[in-house]
This record gives sequence, structure tokens and C-alpha cells, in this order.
Amino acid sequence: MLALCRGGCRGSLDPLGVDLDNAAVSAQEIDEYLAALDEPKRGTLSQLRATIVSIVPDAEQGMSYRLPAFKLRGKTIAGFAAFTNHLSYLPHSGSVISGLGEETEGYTKTKGSLHFPVDEPLPESLVKRLLDTRIADAFGPGG
Repeated sequence: MLALCRGGCRGSLDPLGVDLDNAAVSAQEIDEYLAALDEPKRGTLSQLRATIVSIVPDAEQGMSYRLPAFKLRGKTIAGFAAFTNHLSYLPHSGSVISGLGEETEGYTKTKGSLHFPVDEPLPESLVKRLLDTRIADAFGPGG
């Protein structure tokens, strides 16, 4: 059966709606972003990426606003960025970081980002709480 696609066709989708044809391309964009960074930024953000993927293995990797991002069921749930003097975790929600209170003490925070040193990865337990909070924010309790 031949179907016309308006606004672009999506290729093969898995049962969760992940675009299998473009998933490798999107992950490659993050690879390229990381490759352009100097150490220790590259290593620290590579570790954060691996932590996110281990916690949410179904997340699609890609770019959002020209920065690495992770989507779940079509919603961006996390991202990160490198800056001159710090790295940032980006929950893509203005309520996640403020909702964690004491767990983010000691970090510089804005409404939409958590800053951390270029040579100190975020603890896995904190990344899990950030992701759990964002997923609940995006999809309701139980995500």
C-alpha cells in the first residue's frame, strides 16, 4: 500500500514510537557534540550520557536547541550542555530542580538548569531523582 506523507515521513517505528531509522543519526549528533569538547568536559558529559541511558534505556537521543537531549514518548526529559567554566544538566522543565530542594544543595541552579564542575560527574542517585521527577512531571505519577 502506497501512502503519501505530508510534512515528512517517519521511517520504521518500534512499539514505543522510537524512530529506528533516525535513532543512530541522532546518537551520532551527540557523539559529534562530545567529540568537539576538550577533556575533562568530554569525559564528564559522556559519563552523564551513559548514566541517563542506563536509567532510561528507551529514551531517544538527539539534539534540542543544538544541545544533546533525551526524549521519552515524544517529550524531552533531559539534556546537557558544556560551557566555559561549568557543565549543565537540563531537565527541560522549570519545576524539576526547584522541586528537589535539598538534593541539589551545593550546586548553582537556575529555573531550568543545574550547574556542576567540568571534572565532577553528577552522582547517579541525583540523576535518577532528576529523571524520575521529570518523567512524573511529563507523564504523571508512575510515568
